Amino acid sequence: MVNTLDRGGTERQFVNLATALAPGAFDVGLGCLRRRGEFLGRVPEILEFSPGGSLYFGRSFRSRIALARHLHKRRVAVAHAFDFYANLMLIPAARLARVPVVIGSHRQLGDLQTVRQFRAQNIMFRICDRVVCNSQAAAERLRQGGVRQRKLVVIPNGLSEEVFVEATPALPVSPGVTRIGMISRMNDPAKNHRTFLRVAARLAAKFDHLEFVLVGDGPLRPELETFAAQVGLGSRVCFLGDRHDIPAVLASLNVTMLPSSSESLSNVILESMAAGVPVIATDVGGNLELLEDGKTGLLVPLDDDSFTKAAEQLLLNPEQRKAYGQRAKMAASSRYQLSAISSSYEQLYKSLLAEKSSSPELKEVWGA
Repeated sequence: MVNTLDRGGTERQFVNLATALAPGAFDVGLGCLRRRGEFLGRVPEILEFSPGGSLYFGRSFRSRIALARHLHKRRVAVAHAFDFYANLMLIPAARLARVPVVIGSHRQLGDLQTVRQFRAQNIMFRICDRVVCNSQAAAERLRQGGVRQRKLVVIPNGLSEEVFVEATPALPVSPGVTRIGMISRMNDPAKNHRTFLRVAARLAAKFDHLEFVLVGDGPLRPELETFAAQVGLGSRVCFLGDRHDIPAVLASLNVTMLPSSSESLSNVILESMAAGVPVIATDVGGNLELLEDGKTGLLVPLDDDSFTKAAEQLLLNPEQRKAYGQRAKMAASSRYQLSAISSSYEQLYKSLLAEKSSSPELKEVWGA
């Protein structure tokens, strides 16, 4: 179960995993809290269990009971909540339905959650069998918050095969022109688009044949376009909006920047790695697990000077850029292929079912 099918990293991972699990071994049923979003076309059979206006009152409890009845009727053996809101909906409903294996997920660091949200989620984690985190950093945050180490499982995000295929650049290749891009939805100040634009203005003043590309859309876009004009970027910056051809966009870039202040395991970094594009990112969360500073990318503190210096280093050393990109692509291919990640989930489900094989709940579900 996931919250929505809106465009986002968690939602993409949910859909990719749902379609990658071995059909012969698993009969997969999908649920969401709100049946909306552009990924809906890929999983049209998904069922909605809406909590109404709040997960804490009224309609949400009736929805949990309806969900529990659905799980019991389907004889579900494994219930897996994929994000924060799904944790609060599915985990208690699954326990009410006596589902043998109940799994939660933590796909962020938790620093952007309110205290109330973090506590509510941890209560749910106490009653599930395992919590899947997509980075060691996310798992450590939960451990510090009181979740037992034995419950924590780290399975990173997976990359589908198409992101490794060499793509035709979405933007025309211009001799002598180097492009630095940032790919991120424009809906959260924590993504720090303004840092990117300030750094871009500094670099534009030093390098003549340099262009900047922002990919993504959202409510912050108008003010970011105004800010880009204020720092004097003019025609040196291009706002591409939402794109469905990220591999082609990445084929147009020479460097990717990610100045966000909170990341668990960034899909943008992963996709850049798969495309062989070197990344400069903030040294937060799971970014270190991906970039291995000095091997597959550069990690820097979140300040304009650090990002500017790192960018200058790569701009002045094209061979270093190439080496970073090659090592990053090899790392992405060897560690984050969706086939391997889906196998990790399958093994988790099977191992937990094996642990519960003698439980009354499993006997009831399977009619053993």
